[in-house]
Amino acid sequence: MSDTERTKAPEDARPSGQVRQFELGSGPGRVLVWFYGVFTVAAASRSVVEMILDFEKAPLAYMLSALAAVVYGFITYSLVRGGEKARRAALMCCAAELAGVLVVGTWTLVEPSAFPDSTVWSGFGMGYLLIPVILPVTGMIWLRRARTA
Repeated sequence: MSDTERTKAPEDARPSGQVRQFELGSGPGRVLVWFYGVFTVAAASRSVVEMILDFEKAPLAYMLSALAAVVYGFITYSLVRGGEKARRAALMCCAAELAGVLVVGTWTLVEPSAFPDSTVWSGFGMGYLLIPVILPVTGMIWLRRARTA
């Protein structure tokens, strides 16, 4: 099946040896789509409001929140789109997201003065119940499982 085909072929209509493909946003993936969608809106809204009202106060923090929104949005889109290319792109973005959460989370703890205001990833997502550090790990597990299904 190509990336653009979104329907499942019946078992007997599939050529032998072809791996079963399923929608990335189905089953447990639907929960990921929901969380990533909510986080896209939350991070984007937060960064836009903060940039409009008080950008001079903490430009780095607000730009990092905007970057988080872009990453969340791309992962949401990839999960909804489905297909192998989207799965690989989402997997790379989840890895980049996890790296960002770990770097920014550590940075905010080691040098709090660099962040006069928090970001979505500050303190490993403490302001968001640590979901920003849990979500990419869960996403990577789902996306790796999706490859072998």
